[in-house]
Amino acid sequence: MSKSVEVVALVEGPTEKIFVKALLSPYLARAGVYMTSTILTKPGQNGGDVRFSRAQNDIGRHLKQRKETWLTLLIDYCGIKSDWPGYQESKRNTQHMSKARVMNEATRKRVNELFGDQDSERRFIPYVSMFEFEALLFSDAEILAQKLNVRLRDVEKILSRCGEPEKINDKSQTAPSKRLAVLSDRFKKTVTGINIAREIGIDKMRGSCPIFNEWITKLENLKH
Repeated sequence: MSKSVEVVALVEGPTEKIFVKALLSPYLARAGVYMTSTILTKPGQNGGDVRFSRAQNDIGRHLKQRKETWLTLLIDYCGIKSDWPGYQESKRNTQHMSKARVMNEATRKRVNELFGDQDSERRFIPYVSMFEFEALLFSDAEILAQKLNVRLRDVEKILSRCGEPEKINDKSQTAPSKRLAVLSDRFKKTVTGINIAREIGIDKMRGSCPIFNEWITKLENLKH
């Protein structure tokens, strides 16, 4: 495939939209993959309340619009609701990699049932992040500690207990966003989070977050 590839990302909220524009889009452009994004939730609503009954309308609309574009999702596991395909089964899995696999496969299957006539099997790439966007910010403990002006050992303690950023779980007090709030009251997702993400860079995130890396690899390979 010689021509460029266009991908539309349906994202959970404003921070993810900025993340795509500021970091992901320039990064993928080097591979000839050009990404734009649109917020999945309705205007005026924040992320964190992602229902499949709502999302499927946006998914279907975008698949039907431009037949030569690909469609992907960028949503948090923490934000999805129980009507999402694979959600109940994923709760029976204790391993984060298994949860992600169940969610993505069930989402792909349901979208193909609904929109198979739109070539969704080829054009749709689901990605449910484990467990929140904020997990990516733990990809470099030094940068995170420096930007939040907190002790490095406090960040390292979280990573030591969890093992890797994508294992920082979805409990009400231990999800990535909750841990960041405990570390520093300076953290603001849309501003501080994006600045930290810029400093860390996509390559470090890929090296620390295998589920995220697998998604990026799939997007890069669309050009081939």
